[in-house]
Amino acid sequence: MIRRRDLAACLAGAGALALAPRAARAAAWPARPIGVVVPYPPGGSTDITARIVGERLSVALGQPLVIDNRSGAGGNLGMDVVARAVPDGYTLGVATTAHAINMTLFRKLNYDTLKSFAPVALLTENPLVLVVPEAAPWRDVRALVAAAKEKPGALNYASSGVGQSTHLAAELFASMAGVKLTHIPYRGSAPAITDVIAGRVDLMFDTTQSVLSHVEGGRVRALGITSAERLPRAKDIPTIRETALPDYVAIAWNGLVAPKGTPSDTIQRIHAETVRALQEPGIVAKFEALGATSRPLSTEAFGAFMADEIAKWGAVVKQSGATLD
Repeated sequence: MIRRRDLAACLAGAGALALAPRAARAAAWPARPIGVVVPYPPGGSTDITARIVGERLSVALGQPLVIDNRSGAGGNLGMDVVARAVPDGYTLGVATTAHAINMTLFRKLNYDTLKSFAPVALLTENPLVLVVPEAAPWRDVRALVAAAKEKPGALNYASSGVGQSTHLAAELFASMAGVKLTHIPYRGSAPAITDVIAGRVDLMFDTTQSVLSHVEGGRVRALGITSAERLPRAKDIPTIRETALPDYVAIAWNGLVAPKGTPSDTIQRIHAETVRALQEPGIVAKFEALGATSRPLSTEAFGAFMADEIAKWGAVVKQSGATLD
C-alpha cells in the first residue's frame, strides 16, 4: 500500500516530468536563426534600421538575425509573410508608417492590420523635412502658406509615390494650413528630389535620410521639419509646429512585430534586448547620423501607438481620396 507521503511524492514527480519538456522548449529558445522580414528592398531606411538593430540582437540572443527583404505592394507582401508565419518566435517583421497607412489605402488586405500581429518594440522615428528649391522665394513656412493661399492649386509638390508618408505628410499639411496643393507622384524619392533640386517642382516633404545631405550641400532649402521637437543633427531647421502649425506632426517610423500568438515571454525577451540595444551610445550615434531618433515604449504602448497611427493616417487617406486597388 502506498503511504500518503509517498503518493504525494509520486504525483509531484509526475507533474515535474510533464512540465519538463515544455520548460526545456522555452529555455531552448532561440535554438536557431531568427528571420526578420523587411517589407522593402535592401539599402532603404527600413532595411538599414533592421540591420543596425539586428546585429546587436544577434549577439544578445546568441543566434543570427537573418534579414529577409520581401518588397512589393507598398509593404503588404512582406507583412503578409509575417502574418502567415508560425508564431514560434523565429519570425519577426519590421512594420512601418506604411503598415498603418495601408489599412485604409488598400480596400482589401490578406491580413488584419490590427489583429494579425503582436507588437514587440518601436525602433526609430524619422521626421520629414519640408524642402523647396534653393532659388525659391520662400524663406519660411508662413511665406509658403501665404503663397499657396494666394493661388490655390498653383503650387505643386513631389512625393515618392501615392500613399507614401511623403505624400500624406503634404496632404496633412495642406489640410491643416487650409491650402490646396497639386500632387505629383514619382516612383521613389530619388527622382522626386532631383526635380525639386532642378526647380521643376515647388516643394517636397522628404525623409531626413534622403534629403538632409541635399540641405547641407545647399541644393535645396529646408523650411521646416515635421517632428514635435528639433532634430539633434539639424538644430537650425525649425519645426513646422513652432513656425506655422502648432498641432502639425508627421513621423515616419519603424517597429518590430511578430505573428499573433507568439509566446509572450519570447516577445518580452526580444523587447528587452531591443530597448537595451537602442540605448547603446554607438547605435544612438548611428541613428542620429541618419536623422532618426528612438524612444523606449512598452509592448502595450507600442501597440497603442500603432492603433493611433492607423486612425490618424486613415483619416488623411480618406480626405485625400488616395487608393491603390
